[in-house]
Amino acid sequence: MRAFEEPTNDRTKPGTPRNPIEKVKTPMKTLKSLFVVAALLLPAVPGTAAAQEACSVYTVQSGDTLANIAEAAYGSFDYQTIFNANRNLITNPNTLETGIALQLPCADGSLPGGSTAQQIIEQQEQVANTRTSSTNSFEPPIKVVSANGWAPFVGEEFEGGGMLVRLATTALNRGGNSREYNVSFVDDWGSHLSTLLPLGAFDISIAWYMPDCTKIDLLSEAMAKRCTELDASLPIYESVVGFFTMPGNEYEGVRNYADLAGARICRPEGWFTFDLEEQGLSEPVVTMVAPKTVEDCFELMSDGDVDVVPLELENVASAASGMGIEGKIVQNPYLTNLLNMSFVTHKTNPRGRVYIAMLNRGLTEMRDSGEWYAIISDALAEVNNMKTN
Repeated sequence: MRAFEEPTNDRTKPGTPRNPIEKVKTPMKTLKSLFVVAALLLPAVPGTAAAQEACSVYTVQSGDTLANIAEAAYGSFDYQTIFNANRNLITNPNTLETGIALQLPCADGSLPGGSTAQQIIEQQEQVANTRTSSTNSFEPPIKVVSANGWAPFVGEEFEGGGMLVRLATTALNRGGNSREYNVSFVDDWGSHLSTLLPLGAFDISIAWYMPDCTKIDLLSEAMAKRCTELDASLPIYESVVGFFTMPGNEYEGVRNYADLAGARICRPEGWFTFDLEEQGLSEPVVTMVAPKTVEDCFELMSDGDVDVVPLELENVASAASGMGIEGKIVQNPYLTNLLNMSFVTHKTNPRGRVYIAMLNRGLTEMRDSGEWYAIISDALAEVNNMKTN
């Protein structure tokens, strides 16, 4: 989602000159007859679909996949919400253990039979308000920066600045923290890392996917800078990246990353690439195509100009819905990447690691209390309501 770029061409995405979910300005081409209805992943298991209902507990049957369960319960291949709610049970989104009981979230994001997200958030606010403030009046507010154009994660149009901003600002007042903060939105995402954090204009940037820094030798220079120049918080969110193709494409059902050698892979200009690089998928092993938007990638795929589009499920679901191609693209059932998102400070900030420690304390308490999931589910429900209204 974000590449570490110089600010000269950057516009709206962290480290990218483009807004990854910006709608194409020119009229969309008519989708070619190549778009045929295709089942996502594997066929649903006969006799089990009726039991896969939202706001219920579902016992996994032999042959089930997260995509099939999401399709039956929510009418969408986007199973990120199920993954979020059952992170303690699911280590690999491609493999479900038969017999485990999955909580399928309700429409408002709450878990079956549990408190609503709003109730949990209000309870934790009350707990926090009873604590003695430890704020030092001589400590200036922490300067936090985010940007627009990255739904469902952040945006000034969302409550509290969006899911990730709400997580950060809440963490600064949990876990024994009680710090004032200011949040600004600077839509030149690339400038966050190249200029604003290094110069001290801001202390914390929300938020960035971080690579596996033990594999830094495999990373491009832009991606390696995330390891050498940034300090990162504990993971705040794990996104599932799926690999999408057209039905019948030669790379549709490959089982190993090495089998993608020779593929034309599309990811919007300036987005992160470290997850591919860590698997040895960089030029010239593969051909990288980088248009302006997610929608452009799928249009190129429909035209036969690219083979694979590997992107987060949330972004694919949003683009597919807007383009009317849900059910007409195929997600590889064997390949997914899990990407960890973090808040970051710059290593040149003398207080940067202190702020990271504060965020980590707050995030740990939020996960233990259930507030972390409550904020995420409440924020995602807000985005879904905006789509349907």
